[in-house]
Amino acid sequence: MPKSSKSKSPIQPEGQGVSDGDHDAAELPSALPKYRRILEDLREAIEGGRLKPGDKLQTEAELGRVYQASRITVARAVNELMQHGLVSRRAGSGTHVLARAEDKGHVFGLLIPDLGRTEIFEPICQGMMRSPLARRHSLLWGHAMGEAEQQGPEAEQLCQHYISQQVSGVFFAPLEYSATREQVNHRIAAALERAGIPIVLLDRCYAPYPFRSRHDLVGVDNRAIGYVLTQHLIGAGAKRIAFVSRAHSASTVTARIAGYREALYACNLRPKEDMAREGDPADPAFVRRLLAELRPDAILCANDLLAGRLIATLGDLGVDVPREMRVAGVDDVKYASLLPVPLTTQHQNCHEIGAMALATMLDRVANPAAPVRDILLQTTTIVRSSCGAKR
Repeated sequence: MPKSSKSKSPIQPEGQGVSDGDHDAAELPSALPKYRRILEDLREAIEGGRLKPGDKLQTEAELGRVYQASRITVARAVNELMQHGLVSRRAGSGTHVLARAEDKGHVFGLLIPDLGRTEIFEPICQGMMRSPLARRHSLLWGHAMGEAEQQGPEAEQLCQHYISQQVSGVFFAPLEYSATREQVNHRIAAALERAGIPIVLLDRCYAPYPFRSRHDLVGVDNRAIGYVLTQHLIGAGAKRIAFVSRAHSASTVTARIAGYREALYACNLRPKEDMAREGDPADPAFVRRLLAELRPDAILCANDLLAGRLIATLGDLGVDVPREMRVAGVDDVKYASLLPVPLTTQHQNCHEIGAMALATMLDRVANPAAPVRDILLQTTTIVRSSCGAKR
């Protein structure tokens, strides 16, 4: 690709000119996908020293003009550089080259009370371990925790263990379903803050909306998930959509309910009564009340576990899914496609969340005074039989 006097070379920091000897994007094999050409060009510039720690990359729009690529393509390349710990992107200040990590590896603690119960956290941890950044670092897994009411004391005990071990940081998935979860989550965060140990939150914040904690968060846009799935059910023909969740759920569920209600409002489906209910969909009495009081023709569940239980209960009650009742969930866990009626759900790439969480933690360790960030990865609607729509 010829160089333009109007565009800076992608391997030059912002504000520097172009020389005839600079590496050009056209020197990379033309068979490579365009995002990969951008990625390899920038990686070579960083690892070869032409882009130095602290240098600011050109904006995505400028890189797009140089490579004749879309903003989405450029963003994909930059995101992969972030996952490899080569650059850091911050709102309002652009993307900068990171200093090389010290040769000494870090030890990080995993404080995930739902590990082994909620299926998203195991692949998130796998994503951390499989990241290229994990080679020099170690993860402490702690121990399996008891039922909801036992998790609080056990989580605080594990927190103190990590403090005594002087770990470099803690990946924390705040407790849910316990009546005392808010107090426990705040005590854990406060103890780690006093010890000077960085925290990266996984999946959710422990502060109730609209408040925000002082720690980085890596997850997905749960409000958008609620909106998209509700809109999908409406498109499949649903007119009366209920939302089912468990009591004391995390803030992620509150956000999904907000998106669900927003989609109903946007599509002019405004039932007189509130159709968001808390209960156990494995309980036939709860499901009977739900059907009798709300008369729904579709039910959106807070997660796939609840949706799977609901489908089983509806079957026991003689309600056909999807002919008489459309059902959708969230997460796209392993068994979602194996249910008696395969489940329509919203897929989140847990491996990518894990890899980004590790990159975020390393960035936080290297830059403790940097602004706090919410990093939300994209999700995908997976259409299966339970919603009554064609794939």
